[in-house]
Amino acid sequence: MRRLRPETVWYAYEGVASFLWTLVFTVTAVYFVTELGMSPFELVVVGTVMELSVFAFEVPTGIVADMYSRRLSIVIGNVVMGAAFVLVGGVGAVWAVLVGYAVWGLGWTFTSGAMEAWLADEVGTERVTPIYLRGAQVGRVGSVLGILAAIGLGVVDLRLPIVLAGAGTVALAAFYALAMPETGFRPLERGERGSFAQMAHTGAAGLRLVRAQPVLLAILGIAAFAGMWSESYDRLWQAHVIRDVGLPSVGGFEPVVWFGIFALVGMLLAIAVAEPLGRRLNDAGPASLARTLFRLHVILLASSLVFALSGALWLAMIASFTLFLARNLAAPIFAAWLNRSIDESNVRATVISITNQADAIGQWTGGPALGGIGSLFGIRAALVAGAAVLLPALALYRRALHHGGREPALQALPEPVEP
Repeated sequence: MRRLRPETVWYAYEGVASFLWTLVFTVTAVYFVTELGMSPFELVVVGTVMELSVFAFEVPTGIVADMYSRRLSIVIGNVVMGAAFVLVGGVGAVWAVLVGYAVWGLGWTFTSGAMEAWLADEVGTERVTPIYLRGAQVGRVGSVLGILAAIGLGVVDLRLPIVLAGAGTVALAAFYALAMPETGFRPLERGERGSFAQMAHTGAAGLRLVRAQPVLLAILGIAAFAGMWSESYDRLWQAHVIRDVGLPSVGGFEPVVWFGIFALVGMLLAIAVAEPLGRRLNDAGPASLARTLFRLHVILLASSLVFALSGALWLAMIASFTLFLARNLAAPIFAAWLNRSIDESNVRATVISITNQADAIGQWTGGPALGGIGSLFGIRAALVAGAAVLLPALALYRRALHHGGREPALQALPEPVEP
């Protein structure tokens, strides 16, 4: 099969992967609550297990992508994630969910730093912003199709879309192996690849770059606090609607149908708003990107609080749609801001992995505490506490804005001794 253009592969990744992941995550929380009867604490522990796996493997797998091959790392990751989805949906037990999410976390670490680093190497960091934004729009279309498919399949059996998405993710790995070019990446010489000292050197170089650029330290802090918030919201929002707010009784629809409708409305709103925003940010510098992210996170904080405290379904859904829109728009902008802040290509995947590891730390340190709050004081209290942890992230954005979105680098740290 002929290798495709990097942009084409990226858009295929955004569209197909978004379809498959939406197919899974539209039904999983409903499945956990309605069929497995999981408590708020158990729901959050699922995420904690996954994030512990991410924390353990994020940097080592990022180093592999920087030393060997971005493409190989991406292929391995998709095979592992696909197998994890099949386990979660195929067995139908809490232990399988826990094991499956831990395996999924391992697989995700192979792709998280590698995919963004691969694109930046292939097209150049100055061109990635419009590709990220356009790819996110393609992903939203894929998500719309995934929602519709999840509703249709979930009505038959909630486990069916999970298993099918797993098989599709393995097939996507085969596509990457055959179609993904890798011309911008220069792997280490064969004699250096197997050296643990060289792996440590690559990791140390990534950490040194983070320490020498305060904006990257700010980005790590933002990722950690945002991870704490997302863990409470992602694991508990559907349980909050089912148990505290209540779903409509009209039509006699099953919960998976209602949540599919909610997700579809949110995604259509994101598609409508993202295009004009993307045109404004195509050539944006670090200051404009940081300013936009700050505003979107203010909206995240406000809408999270309204959602947690609302007792009426209409108000909860308006808050949820607003939150979803702000979060969906922020993701590609954050990725562009991060890549514009990394000057050294040879540690790009490692630095992105360190950032994802900070997000994982936020999730697995904050997740159990917020889940405990939910079990002791109710889901509302857990959601309010989760929203509150966005305040430090806003302070870090303000700090970055004082320096134009890209803080002046500290004096370079001494180079480590070569292995």
